[in-house]
Amino acid sequence: MASDSRLGCLLLLLFAFLLCSTAADSKDKPKKKKDIRDYNDADMARLLEQWEKDDDIEEGDLPEHRRSPPPVDFSKVDPSKPEELLKMSKKGRTLMVFATVSGDPTEKETEEITGLWQGSLFNANYDIQRFVVGSNRVIFMLRDGSLAWEVKDFLLNQERCQDVTVEGQVFPGRAAKQEESKNKQQNVTKKKSKKPNVDTNRAGAVKQEL
Repeated sequence: MASDSRLGCLLLLLFAFLLCSTAADSKDKPKKKKDIRDYNDADMARLLEQWEKDDDIEEGDLPEHRRSPPPVDFSKVDPSKPEELLKMSKKGRTLMVFATVSGDPTEKETEEITGLWQGSLFNANYDIQRFVVGSNRVIFMLRDGSLAWEVKDFLLNQERCQDVTVEGQVFPGRAAKQEESKNKQQNVTKKKSKKPNVDTNRAGAVKQEL
């Protein structure tokens, strides 16, 4: 019985030793690093956060959503012009301007037409990018959002511009105004053609009396 007891204790000590040894090895063994090609969006976000914690990043190098908003000097804002306040609040911020090309164009035609618009803006020293997002729809992206309203005014004067959208507000373009004017003219012509000829009716009444 005593020998059996000692054998049991020996086996128990051996098992405990093996268990402790395995635990120590697992702690010392470095974790296998994930291949960067297998990183998903969450992994990249964690990596970026770690870099930001480890390094002192300047304000201008931070992602735009983490930068401090530019101070707005309300003394320079005209209360009668709310657009001026919007311009100042978008200073240094990325802003997208949406535009529609008139005349039911193909995507290729939209690419060509809006490419000419972008070229003119680029020659006028506007830092602007263009993305065609449909057969007649395009996005112009500005790094300095305060310039969006100047770009909007330029686009509205283009012959094939149907409308421009800035900050959810839609502005009719030159093509839309021409269509509206044409429709009004057609309505006036139709009304004139439907107007009864008073002189003819009078002449007919006189003949009947005779």
